[in-house]
This record gives sequence, C-alpha cells and structure tokens, in this order.
Amino acid sequence: MGESYDVVVIGSGPGGYVAAIRAAQLGLKTACVEKEKTLGGTCLNVGCIPSKCLLESSHLYSHLLHAGKTHGVEATPTLNFAQMMQRKNDVVAGFNVGIQGLFKKNKVTSIAGLATFTSPQTLSVNGKEIVAKNVILATGSIPLPLPFLPFDEKQVLSSTGALALPKIPKKMIVIGAGIIGVELGSVYSRIGSEVHFVEFMDRVCPSLDESISKGLEKALKAQGMTFQLSSKVTGATVKPSGVTLTIENSDPLTADAALVSIGRKPYTEGLGLDQVGISTDPRGFIPIDPNFRTTHPHIYAIGDIVEGPMLAHKASEEGYAVAEIIAGKHPHIEYITIPSVVYT
Repeated sequence: MGESYDVVVIGSGPGGYVAAIRAAQLGLKTACVEKEKTLGGTCLNVGCIPSKCLLESSHLYSHLLHAGKTHGVEATPTLNFAQMMQRKNDVVAGFNVGIQGLFKKNKVTSIAGLATFTSPQTLSVNGKEIVAKNVILATGSIPLPLPFLPFDEKQVLSSTGALALPKIPKKMIVIGAGIIGVELGSVYSRIGSEVHFVEFMDRVCPSLDESISKGLEKALKAQGMTFQLSSKVTGATVKPSGVTLTIENSDPLTADAALVSIGRKPYTEGLGLDQVGISTDPRGFIPIDPNFRTTHPHIYAIGDIVEGPMLAHKASEEGYAVAEIIAGKHPHIEYITIPSVVYT
C-alpha cells in the first residue's frame, strides 16, 4: 500500500492550493498533486497574474508616452519589451515560491506528477500508489481553439502564448472580444501593435451589462483598437508571412499574429474518471451535488471543471468551502455576490 492521506487535492491552482491549505489547517493529512513544473495553476502562471503584470507595465509606458507632457513630465519613454516580460516572469516566480512556503508552513505534502485514479480511493502518481480517504478534483480549464486554427503559440496564440511573445507583433487580430481578449488586446495596443477584434456577438464583452459594454467599446476605440462585431471567422491559412482569416460576408484579414480568445473548456484529461465511473456532461463539466460531491461521496470537484463562472476567486471560495465540508463543517457560498472585473 502507498502513502495514505485524509485529503488528496489534484491541481494546485487557486481552487486546489486553497483547498489543500484549508484542509491541512483543519487537521487533515493533506497532499496536493500538480503535473506542471510550478504550483499556482493557470491563474498564477499563464493567466490572471502575468496578464496584470503586462497590463501594469504597458499602462505605465502608454501613460508616460501620451499623458506625460500634460503633467509637465517631459520625457520620451523607451520600451524594453524583454525587460517587461522578465518583470512578469519574476513576479510569477515570487508567487510560486510563496505557495511552496504556504504548503510547507501548513504541512501540505506537495507531489509533482500526473494523478490518475486506479480505484475510487487510490491514485497512481509517477508509478507510485497514493491512498486517499477524500479526493478534491481542481484541474481547471484550458483555452478553447478554433477547429480549423490550432494553437502553435507563435502566430496562432492562446492567452498562454500571448503572455510569452518574444517580440511585439506589428498587427494582431483578436478573435473574441470577451474579457481575456480585450485585456490582452489592450496590452499589445498600448505598446504599439495595431489591434483588430473580430467578435461573433454584436457587442464587446457580451457577459457585461449592455451599457458598460458600449462604454468599454467606445473607450477602447478611442485608444486606437478597431472592432468587427457580429462577424464569424470561417477559415484560416497560416504562413511564415502571417495569418489570414476568412470572415463570413466580409473581406479576409491578415496579421502577424492571431490571438484566439473564444473561451475555455474544463480540463479533466488523464484523471482516469472512467475508471471510477465519473462522467462529464456534454460541455465537459463534472456534475456535482450542492456539497461539491461527484457520484462518489468522497470524490469532490471545484473550480473551472464544474458549472459556474471560470474565475479564480470563485474556485478559491469553493476550495475553502469543500475543505470545511470534508472536516464536518457547514460553509455556504453566496454565488450571486461573485464579482466580475475586466482590466483594460
């Protein structure tokens, strides 16, 4: 028999690491399994944190460039894109170390590798068996590609590739003017890219209140971004010279890079859910009861792999709650109070 734990959390993102720490604080012997090289999940490594770093850096550059003289600050800033990216990497690395420290302080065992169910209460990680009284699935989500335009992260970008470009593209097309699209579009527009959005819906950030959506579009247009709304991308060709998109009822568009930002899908690959009889719904989500239990009462699921907004703070709240439920407490989440923010 392998090492035995009260709780094994699979995934160390903002849902998983919060769940692991809270479970350990409540006296449960806890391990957290992470298949990536670093802890923190999408949010810390290729999502919220690096995007905010680039938003801050690009805003500083843009503000000095356009508003300096008005303030009596007469200097022409020079953009060092490599340093901008390096600062982002340094901030992320600092948080990575922070989570390691929190795990150590709270006595959470960190296990590197891919966890796969071999039975409802046993997992295989790197060929070793782990026994778990309770399992929390917190494996998050991944960017959704267009079927005819797979990510190469050089010219056809997901949010991950857009956060790690080696140079600034002269022209960038953003497919999808949702929250992630307008955030990353803002970054590159501020530092000199010509940014053009193609959006299937009739407005920017369709999830926002209509008046906010209209105000946001007006503000982004004033900053130089252009929008093609109610437009469907139907095909694409990728050449070293650029990406050309075919658009229904419109002329083709060509750019150095295309950022595909049409949403995210739950990530449950490699868990071996079929081994334990857990199935996902047609959209890939794991069905759960009001206490986050799957069809097995001791296997729980939280965050982006269950219904609800794919937000880091929603996952954290669920992680905290599920640890308390396992420990016999009765937490309550008020889902109507979840804030949603767009940074541009």
